[in-house]
Amino acid sequence: MHRSGFVNIVGNPNVGKSTLTNLLVGERLSIITSKAQTTRHRIMGIVNTDDMQIVYSDTPGVLKPNYKLQENMLSFSESALGDADVLLYVTDVVEKPDKNNFFLQKVNQTDSPIILVINKIDLSGQKELEELVKIWEKIFPSAEIIPVSATNKFNVDYLKKRIESLIPESPPYFEKDAMTDRPARFFVTEIIREKILLYYQKEIPYSVEVVTELFEERENLLHIKVLIIVERDSQKGIIIGNKGAALKKVGTMARKDIERFFDKKVFLEIFVKVEKDWRNRDNILRNFGYKVD
Repeated sequence: MHRSGFVNIVGNPNVGKSTLTNLLVGERLSIITSKAQTTRHRIMGIVNTDDMQIVYSDTPGVLKPNYKLQENMLSFSESALGDADVLLYVTDVVEKPDKNNFFLQKVNQTDSPIILVINKIDLSGQKELEELVKIWEKIFPSAEIIPVSATNKFNVDYLKKRIESLIPESPPYFEKDAMTDRPARFFVTEIIREKILLYYQKEIPYSVEVVTELFEERENLLHIKVLIIVERDSQKGIIIGNKGAALKKVGTMARKDIERFFDKKVFLEIFVKVEKDWRNRDNILRNFGYKVD
């Protein structure tokens, strides 16, 4: 008997969805920073054993959209409610349970088994956690509640076992040696975007998109050419920095991580281009891989 299923991970920004996804998959597929809106796409990580295939899906944090890019990010999260064999709703001990109530109502309407994961329990006492569990029991009466600390890897193995027990009988959906549904160049853009999120402040990271224009594999080297898209000339100046210092720093940090990810030497070229108001332009969002109606 072979079992296969989609385990979709949803929740608000900054509750630790990407950290948890990476732990469950056993690979660092999703970028992680302390900033909201770090994940913009739905990213699948595939775990294979001889008799099981679990497809984990990390999704953007739920938010009320202010522009078309965010509308697209919300659509990724909402689509995850419709095709899950197991739905993981991730919250933590810090956020208010009724945050983004409109999405909670949609979660309650799903037919899939729901596991409510309360993350960051290392930041809470036992009494506060018990009170929080009672509140969530009222919000999701049919959910199984599992407290974890993804950072400390506490209770994550138990969570894995519970997920595995809910996976239905099915042939595999992907080749058994597949790790993700994303192409290699996607992870280049995500690594560079992570460094931008870490290095620059305020609005800059949210005004940026990264595109891999060249991904050429040679015998002992990857030649990669990347374009950083910004919305305004002033942002381009900030990204490049004084005499190119900021861009050089980001490029060096990214290149080291890309080399680790692909286990190859990398020759990385980065250019910066202005595309006015790209976050609201359908044709550009479509070119960047977002689904635009």
